[in-house]
Amino acid sequence: MHADLPLPDPHALAHSDILAAHIRAEIGAGGGAIPFHRFMELCLYAPGLGYYSAGSTKFGGAGDFVTAPELGRLFAATVSGVLAGPLRASGAPARMLEVGGGSGAFAEVALERLAELDALPQRYAILEPSADLRERQRERLARALPATVFGRVEWLDRPFEDEWDGVLFANEVVDALPTPRFAVRGGEVFEEYVALDGNGGFIRVDRPADALVAAAVRHLEHALGAPFADGYRSELLPQLPYWLQAVAGGLRSGAMLFLDYGYPRREYYLPQRGDGTLRAFYRQRMHEDVLRWPGLQDLTASVDFTALAEAGVGAGFDLAGYCSQASFLLGNGIDRLLLDAESRSDEAGALRLRQELKRLTLPEHMGERFQAMAFARGVDLDAAFLLGDQSWRL
Repeated sequence: MHADLPLPDPHALAHSDILAAHIRAEIGAGGGAIPFHRFMELCLYAPGLGYYSAGSTKFGGAGDFVTAPELGRLFAATVSGVLAGPLRASGAPARMLEVGGGSGAFAEVALERLAELDALPQRYAILEPSADLRERQRERLARALPATVFGRVEWLDRPFEDEWDGVLFANEVVDALPTPRFAVRGGEVFEEYVALDGNGGFIRVDRPADALVAAAVRHLEHALGAPFADGYRSELLPQLPYWLQAVAGGLRSGAMLFLDYGYPRREYYLPQRGDGTLRAFYRQRMHEDVLRWPGLQDLTASVDFTALAEAGVGAGFDLAGYCSQASFLLGNGIDRLLLDAESRSDEAGALRLRQELKRLTLPEHMGERFQAMAFARGVDLDAAFLLGDQSWRL
C-alpha cells in the first residue's frame, strides 16, 4: 500500500468491493486465474462498475489525471486546425470520429474551430463506451454549442459499419486498451495472470503463454535483434492491428490522428525497462499497485508507436508522420493561436494561456512524453509534420 494515496470514501470502497467480487467469481470460473488483460478490461470497462463505466470524475483537477483538452482551448484548436484540411478534402459528406470523448472538452472546441474554418463535418460521432460519460458529453455540448452545430453530433455504440470519408481522432485511447503482460524465463514465454491469495486478495502469477502471445514476443525479439533477458517483463498488444481496423471501419479516404504517451519499439523495450510501463493513476498520483481498488483507478500502459505504425500501414494507410506532441503543436501554429487568444484576454487570462502552452509543450510536462502519429489515404497530411518528424526512430 502506498502511504501517500488518499483512502477512497466508504461509498467508493463499497463500489470497488462489488467489482472485486465480480472479478473473484470470474477467476473462480476460469480455473483459478484470468489473464491480466481480462482483469484490466473488467477494472476499466465492466458495465456500470468499471473505471470508465461508472460515474466518478476522471478528468481534470478534481479527477485522477489531466488530459491535454482539459488544460484549455489551445490543444483542441490546434489539432482541429490540422484536421480541417482532410475534412474539406473529403467533401460534403465528411465525417469525424472521435474515439473516447473524455469530458467532451475536445469536441466542444474542435467543433467551434471547424465551424470557423468552414470545415464542419456532416457528422461528428463520438465512440464512447461509458453511458455516464456520454451523458456528461451530451450535456456539455448541448449547453456550449449552437443548435445547428450540436445537431451534427452523435454517439455510437460501435464504429461506422458503412464506408465513409473523413478523419478519426484518438487522444489517450491506445494506452487504455487492455494489454497482455508477458515474462521471459529460461527462454520460455509466460503470460501474466491474476489469481487469488489465501485471503481473497489479488495477486499476479505467470502461466505458459498461448500461441498468440508467444508468437508476438518472438516477433519483438526478432525485430529488436536479440532475445529478452531472463526475467524480463513487459506489455504488448497483439490485438492492436485488429482494433485499429475495427475502429477505422470502412474509412475509404481521410486521415487518422493519434496522440498518446509512449515510445518507439527500441526505446519501449530497453533492458532497463525490465518491468514494463504498466501503472495506475489515482487522484493525480501515479503508482504501481495496479491490483488495488478495482474500478476506482485508471490502469494504463505506454504505447509502442512502432506497433501502431505497423497497424496503420497494415490497414492500408500511409504513415503521414510521427513526432513529439511539442513538435506537432508548435509546427501547426499553437503559438499563433496563443498570441491571438492573449490579445483578447486580461492579464490573468494571458498568464493561464502561457501556463497551458508550457504544460502542453515543455519536455518536463507533456511535450516530449506524448507523441503524435498520423496516417492518411487519399489526402495529404505531410505538412502537419514539417517540424520534428521522427519517423526514422520507428
